Amino acid sequence: MRILGVDIGGTGMKSGVVDTEKGALDGKRIRVDTPRPATPERVAETLRALIDAQRWEGPVGVGFPAAIHHGVVRTAANVDASFAGLSIADYFSERTGHAVSVLNDADAAGLAEVRFGAARDVRGVVLVATIGTGIGTALFTDGRLLPNTELGHILLDNGVEAERYASEAARVRNKLGWAAWGKRFDRYLKAMEKLFWPDLIVLGGGVSRRHEKFAPFLTTSARVVPARYFNRAGIIGAGIHAEDRGLRTEDRALATLAS
Repeated sequence: MRILGVDIGGTGMKSGVVDTEKGALDGKRIRVDTPRPATPERVAETLRALIDAQRWEGPVGVGFPAAIHHGVVRTAANVDASFAGLSIADYFSERTGHAVSVLNDADAAGLAEVRFGAARDVRGVVLVATIGTGIGTALFTDGRLLPNTELGHILLDNGVEAERYASEAARVRNKLGWAAWGKRFDRYLKAMEKLFWPDLIVLGGGVSRRHEKFAPFLTTSARVVPARYFNRAGIIGAGIHAEDRGLRTEDRALATLAS
C-alpha cells in the first residue's frame, strides 16, 4: 500500500510516498520552505506543488501544525491565524484535487513511532515529543492515541511557555550549548512526567539525531530514546493515517473510473 505523506511544519513542508505496510518511504523525499505568510491559500498552493513534484495521482495524508478537532483547525501557533476555524481536509482536497486526510503533525510523527518505530509494541503510556520550531507532543496508551495534546504550550514552573523555553528554536535563538539546553529540556520532560507518568518517552525532530549530546542531562524516571524516524516520522505517520481513514490508492482509482 502506497500513499503520499506530507508533513507541514512552521519552517518547511516535506513529502514522500509511504509504504504503509513497511512503515518506510518509497522513493525520494522532497522539501520546500513553508510559505510566508503561511495562509490557507499559499499553503494549499505549495501542497499542490509538492504533490505534482512527486507525480502523485492518489490520496494524500497531511500532518499539520495545529489542533484538528472533528476536521476543523482550532489553533494556529506556527501558521497564519486565518487557518483557525477552517475545515482543513475539505479545503485541501478541493484545492489540490486529491482526497486528503489531515491530523496534527506531532500526532502523525507519534503514529509512525508507535506503529513501526521506537515505541512499537510498547505497552502503557508513551509520550512522543517532536523538537523543532516548537515542541509537539503525541500521547498514547497501549498504542491508542489521545489526539491534539499540544503540551508544548504548557507553562513551566518558571512561568515560561515550554516551547519558548526548551524547543530547538529556543536553543538556537539563545545560543545555548548542549548542556544548558539539555537541562532546560529536562525541566520540560520532568513536568510531563509529573502529569502523565509515561513508561517511555520518544524524542523526535531533527535535533533527535544529536541525542547523545544532551541525553546525559536528562534525569527522568521514564526511559528516554531517540525516534527511529527522526524528521521523517511526520511524513510516514500522515500516510498511515490516510490509510487508516480509508483513503487507499485503489479506492481513489475506482472512484475516478466510476465518475
